[in-house]
Amino acid sequence: MKPEKKASNPPSLEPGDYYFNEQGLMVFTEKYHLKRGYCCGSGCKHCPFPKS
Repeated sequence: MKPEKKASNPPSLEPGDYYFNEQGLMVFTEKYHLKRGYCCGSGCKHCPFPKS
């Protein structure tokens, strides 16, 4: 079951919230996920929230 998404706007990006991998894709860090405050259910590499 996919988690319910919040209706609010995502937090603004700051240094340390993301990096670009070898393929040029933006990868969010644990810092950003914690700031956002919930798991989106997409299987993010640095998600600090428990897998359900």
